Amino acid sequence: MWAPEAAAEAAQLPAPTLEADSPTAGRGGMIQTMTRALSVPALILGASAAILGAAFAIQFLGGADPCLLCVYQRYPYGVAIVLSALALVLARGSRAQPRLLGLCGAAFLASAGLASFHLGVEQHWWAGTAACAAGTGGAATTVVELKAMVASALRPRCDEVAWSLFGVSLAGYNLLASLALASLSLWAARAMRGRKTAARGYRQA
Repeated sequence: MWAPEAAAEAAQLPAPTLEADSPTAGRGGMIQTMTRALSVPALILGASAAILGAAFAIQFLGGADPCLLCVYQRYPYGVAIVLSALALVLARGSRAQPRLLGLCGAAFLASAGLASFHLGVEQHWWAGTAACAAGTGGAATTVVELKAMVASALRPRCDEVAWSLFGVSLAGYNLLASLALASLSLWAARAMRGRKTAARGYRQA
């Protein structure tokens, strides 16, 4: 065989590849899968803990007492912390992990809804709930009603901005953070479901 013909035939041969079922490829694929599975829940957990910690720091160190709607907006972050921690524990390809991240997305959407309502109350676009108004109501007739009136009088009103930065209140920042984390959670849940479906189809093929 002439040298030019041999070179042309060699160029048409497929390049050597690493088999998918080889030990090296298996370990690399497993590491990449675990890294992806751990990164998003860890990011959600860290961001939720940081936001919740910042809210408590502003309250106890900054002296800005939260109103009732501010307190309500903290609960979704506590739920997200628990769900993302469970997702980290179930990081080894569990079917529950995408569902947990989807629930995180739902919790952040609830937080965004509360933040939007609170922002509208602060801007006087609409009225808050009856519990948002401090010091309202008639005379107390029982000790329980008196305690409730005292607690309501001491609690800040929801339509008054207790703390802001660059003209944006905590409700405004919470709205942005909640929408961003909801998008991340739902995107990650959908991507994980897609990868699992593709993996099942590949194994069946």
